[in-house]
Amino acid sequence: MTDAPATASAMQRKVRQEEQVAELCAGVVRAFSGERDLHFRGRRLHRGRVALPWFAPHLHPSPDTDDFASFRGVADGLALRLTASDAALHESLRPQEPVERMLFEMLEQFRAEAMAPETMVGMRRNLRHRHEQWSLAFHHSGLTDTARGLLLYAVAQICRARVSGQQVVEETEDMLEATRFALAPLIGHALAGLRRDRADQAAYAVHALAIARTVAAMLHEAGEEGGSAARDPHVDDKRSVFSLVADMDQEIVERFTTAESGRSAVLEGAGGAYRVFTTAYDREHAAATLARKEVLAGHREKLDRRIAAQGVNIARLARELRALLAEPARDGWDGGQEEGHIDGRRLAQLVASPTERRLFRTERMEPLADCMVTFLIDCSGSMKEHAESVAMMVDVFARALEQAGVTSEVLGFTTGAWNGGRPQREWVRAGRPPHPGRLNERSHLVFKSAGTPWRRARPAMAALLKADLFREGIDGEALDWACARLRQRGEARKLLLVISDGSPMDSATHLANDAHYLDHHLRDVVARQEQRGDIAIAGIGVGLDLSPYYSRSHVLDLATSSGNAIFREVIDLMAGRHRR
Repeated sequence: MTDAPATASAMQRKVRQEEQVAELCAGVVRAFSGERDLHFRGRRLHRGRVALPWFAPHLHPSPDTDDFASFRGVADGLALRLTASDAALHESLRPQEPVERMLFEMLEQFRAEAMAPETMVGMRRNLRHRHEQWSLAFHHSGLTDTARGLLLYAVAQICRARVSGQQVVEETEDMLEATRFALAPLIGHALAGLRRDRADQAAYAVHALAIARTVAAMLHEAGEEGGSAARDPHVDDKRSVFSLVADMDQEIVERFTTAESGRSAVLEGAGGAYRVFTTAYDREHAAATLARKEVLAGHREKLDRRIAAQGVNIARLARELRALLAEPARDGWDGGQEEGHIDGRRLAQLVASPTERRLFRTERMEPLADCMVTFLIDCSGSMKEHAESVAMMVDVFARALEQAGVTSEVLGFTTGAWNGGRPQREWVRAGRPPHPGRLNERSHLVFKSAGTPWRRARPAMAALLKADLFREGIDGEALDWACARLRQRGEARKLLLVISDGSPMDSATHLANDAHYLDHHLRDVVARQEQRGDIAIAGIGVGLDLSPYYSRSHVLDLATSSGNAIFREVIDLMAGRHRR
């Protein structure tokens, strides 16, 4: 029993260390490249929500076996690739054959790393260290024991040495002599061109293509394509050049990525009991109170201009919503009918006029929207760039729903501080007890309550454009809060639409627990609320597939949708026509 806390603590430390290393490396790449939207996700560099190509095999270190200097060398290599290589030109010249493509990518990475400024001695040292570590790991894994592995290893060593002007790895230098001698007459001319034209990407590519094609042809002639080596169970695929052949043969950029989700060892170790370190700083705010009236008025004008430019037919949207959400309900009687139920009040007319036939009444049925729709908006930092589009969408929906006779509510969730705020500082003062749970100031926002008409809520809705509201996101607790508010209402039908562009994120909570603590909790909350069955819950992913969390979800592309298209997609989601 005493080993369990120690194991959990060690796991937490390992997770925190990996996340800190990833963030430090991402900071290096952002600082050098000047691109603010670069980050690591799943040990892979992303630009925004799009995963970048693999580039080269030595740029994928393992946290279990590689030191921090290796990770720093990878960060420097990625930064140089983004700044010293023209991606469009490279893409236009890249061969299609998998082995040729892998070699061409590797040679271009060597060229980019050779462009490291002479004055940045530390960067050059980091790059050299990373290359040596990868080379030795490749060799020690046994890959150089095969002819094909030795050939590709020799090409990597010889080409990098020629491009960078540095020596090959000393430990394996003698092993390369025979292969180097055999390659000299085949690629010697192209090797000379690599060093000479390394400052000219287009000219360099000519020589790189020649080398890639020659080496690939040698492998073809031997009948030993690299793919077979990757299937060797004794080979560490993450270190194998051949594993990248298959990876690079796939399309790197997808239209939409899927939210990353995993199991939290800390949460499972606690029996699924979600913890909150302190609720002393949690707040629920009316959004209109968080900004001055003049500021809100300016935001409202901007939002109105965006809505006008969108060209939305609100009356038509209201009719569609009424048709979808309303149900027939009794609304009195229509008298003076020629058929139906006998109207006792008209029997006297039968005596006075025996031919009178309008003695009946029929029940009048009118569509009644006994329904409430809540929009729950993720106000984390990454949603800031979508704030205007999301505000436009929910504002139009609130107005159209009101015209359709449907009650609506617009809520948001964020945190009161970055990096944990006061709860995190209290946790530190308490001696950093393990598994503290959520470590931030939860902030829930009400942009439009159910009892507030759209016209009165217009200024508060404009608060969605207030940039400093967007911090971090604790989705699971916000979902519970929104459901609790819905259950306080008397409407027979209840819908909750969650609008988000990513997984739950609070850096302090992740570092003190583990990387999947919050998203594991979100999945648990969604499952529990969906099981109750009284609220229909759906996720609207802004450029991201939220299907790992919600059984009903849809990806919305706010950048390309125009007119009524995005509203049609949301209506389809309300109708249940989008599922996982």
